[in-house]
Amino acid sequence: MNARRSFLFLQGLASPFFSRLADRLRTDGHAVHRINFCAGDAALWGKRPAWSFRHGLEGLGAFLESRFQTHGFSDLILFGDQRPIHRLAMGVARTFGTRVHVFDEGYVRPNWITCERDGVNGHSGLPRDPGWYLTVNLALPNYGDGRPVRVPLRVRAAQDIAYHVANAVNPVVYPNYRTHRPRPAVVEYAGWARRFTQLSVRERADRRLIHRLLAQGRRLFILPLQLNSDAQIVHHSPFRHMADVITLVLKSFAWHAPPETQILIKNHPLDTGLFPYRRHIARLTRELDLRGRVHYVESGHLPTLFKHAAGVVVVNSTVGLSALHQGRPTKALATPIYDLPGLTSGTDLDGFWRHPDPPDRRLFRAFRNTVIHATQANGDLFSREGIAMAVDGCLRLLAEQSPLEELFERFGRP
Repeated sequence: MNARRSFLFLQGLASPFFSRLADRLRTDGHAVHRINFCAGDAALWGKRPAWSFRHGLEGLGAFLESRFQTHGFSDLILFGDQRPIHRLAMGVARTFGTRVHVFDEGYVRPNWITCERDGVNGHSGLPRDPGWYLTVNLALPNYGDGRPVRVPLRVRAAQDIAYHVANAVNPVVYPNYRTHRPRPAVVEYAGWARRFTQLSVRERADRRLIHRLLAQGRRLFILPLQLNSDAQIVHHSPFRHMADVITLVLKSFAWHAPPETQILIKNHPLDTGLFPYRRHIARLTRELDLRGRVHYVESGHLPTLFKHAAGVVVVNSTVGLSALHQGRPTKALATPIYDLPGLTSGTDLDGFWRHPDPPDRRLFRAFRNTVIHATQANGDLFSREGIAMAVDGCLRLLAEQSPLEELFERFGRP
């Protein structure tokens, strides 16, 4: 990025990543601007210059337009494309011909973060043509698994808590701010505290259950749960709640899976524990006469489970890529970026229990490597080392012509 550019930052995760990236861009000679929408944003940004937007969402359009007109931003940077303030800002940016860079957690995990032009997940620009990936990958380096990074849960939790503690003064300094999250932070923290105090006991029981299931050697399907607040569920799926997913899957399993098969439902590691999944699953198990065939765990190592699975059912979670990486038949109930012919199972859910189609390994390697080249930066969003790696790695993704646009120029847009 040699030419001087002007970057406007909006909200990121509860993480120092955006402030570190801004420092790097400023050091490289670019103009950097920021809008803080709440006290947590301001705390993360520190003493760096920024505007504060203290009004309601109805006034944001005019506020943004005045800033775009005055400063002529070349680039807009934000995390997640479905926050209300981001959807509005992206529309303004397109009006002014401003490039939009959307960050998210990695499509490929662990060790990677995502940065795409104009949208992620359901709004990703990645093609849906398997042949395109097979052709393009021949011209790319092999990215492998990247340099490993590790983020202790306590680090991520501490940053999230610090962000929301700062937000305690919002009623005074940002009185009109409304979070995009469905519940207040204090409610989520109460749920996490209750769940994690019970987790050590649950983990021991889960290990015994998983050991028994794997030792039996019976055909075992896996359903990993996602967070109900995840944009992948809220905006990019036909479901309102993961309880609806469980109900759909278990009804199909009861009516169409061979009687010797079993299914294991695993909760998301960051679930707040506010919804009683265990009770919901137990009720469905009784109603559908599935006693002894349906199991639920709060913990467990998914890659190990996937190695032994007859198949994996997901909505659109990135763990689907991990299942495909293990060569496991995978059924997607929505349209994630990896929902391609030859990767996910082409049969419907009812048929998947009897005829789970395994992925084409060559296609998966080409797809994964191309996705990394076009949209991923090695690193993470929370640890000191991982953030430094991610800042270095994402600079090529912020180029005036993105890596994906370069591939379209070379190989055509399918």
